[in-house]
Amino acid sequence: MTPPLIEARDVRVTFDIRRASDLPWTEPPKLRAVNGVSFKLEQGKTLGIVGESGCGKSTLARALIQMLPAEGEIIWQGKTDLLPLSPRQMLKYRSDIQMIFQDPLASLDPRMTVGEIIAEPLRTHRPKMGRKERKEKVREVMEKVGLLPNQINRYPHEFSGGQCQRIGIARALVVEPKLLICDEPVSALDVSIQAQVIALLEDLRRDLGLTIIFIAHDLSVVRHVCDEVMVLYLGQMMEAGATEKLFAEPQHPYTQALLSAVPIPDPEIERNKVLIALEGDLPSPLNPPSGCPLRTRCPRASEICATTPPTEEVAERQVFCHHHGPAAEVQAVLSES
Repeated sequence: MTPPLIEARDVRVTFDIRRASDLPWTEPPKLRAVNGVSFKLEQGKTLGIVGESGCGKSTLARALIQMLPAEGEIIWQGKTDLLPLSPRQMLKYRSDIQMIFQDPLASLDPRMTVGEIIAEPLRTHRPKMGRKERKEKVREVMEKVGLLPNQINRYPHEFSGGQCQRIGIARALVVEPKLLICDEPVSALDVSIQAQVIALLEDLRRDLGLTIIFIAHDLSVVRHVCDEVMVLYLGQMMEAGATEKLFAEPQHPYTQALLSAVPIPDPEIERNKVLIALEGDLPSPLNPPSGCPLRTRCPRASEICATTPPTEEVAERQVFCHHHGPAAEVQAVLSES
């Protein structure tokens, strides 16, 4: 059996939060930005990571490429745990794992031309490549992402947001990675430009056999692009599984609440749909609730939710909930109990 391209096992990212009033010898409060997330991603598949702002999506992505210190295991191709590696040891895996950042313009060096920006990974990971060969490779990847070769000597401020995101994609693809991590790649773009970038990513995945981790807020985009979806809340996985099955019959109350908030183009259906509201405010990650982190807002919460629920295999997906199940069925059981 072929091992997954990347596997995360109980990944945790913790930050020490020091306040001005804290004494130097006191233990700082801990903020668990990612708390025990695990997943497997097969070669050629796309995993969507969704959840509200501050749930740990981008932090998890940065932990996967060692931009942030983390605990747990990140197994690459079933062989190597990436987390214990030093920066020098990690260097040989960097060309296989590339990232597209959320803000296209801020991720580009304003003092470098487009050609220099795209060629920079080649200078780092392919130092023996000649100048002429490197320039040809840059032109080739520019054409692949829809940029004109005669734009090679322009600077980032001369491009639109969509074009800057294409430059970021070209920079990531120039070293031919196996895994592409897209951190909300279309959230800062206009709707029409979003469609172009999404279509480009789909074409590249099909033509190059890329494996993609796609982080987004727009659930409609995730459903269109991804093979699998993982839902995060306060740094923990709530539900994960195949996209169509998860969207057709979500088992976790948080997933159901997220999907109920997705706008529907048909005005008649939109007016009559049932919204699942989560009461109250998002708890502080410095002091999360015991047990299930959703229990202070969940419409199904009971006393047992104060204990940590097991991650169960339900309907071919993983669910982190004591009261999982289709919304109508679970509410009927709880009302009888």
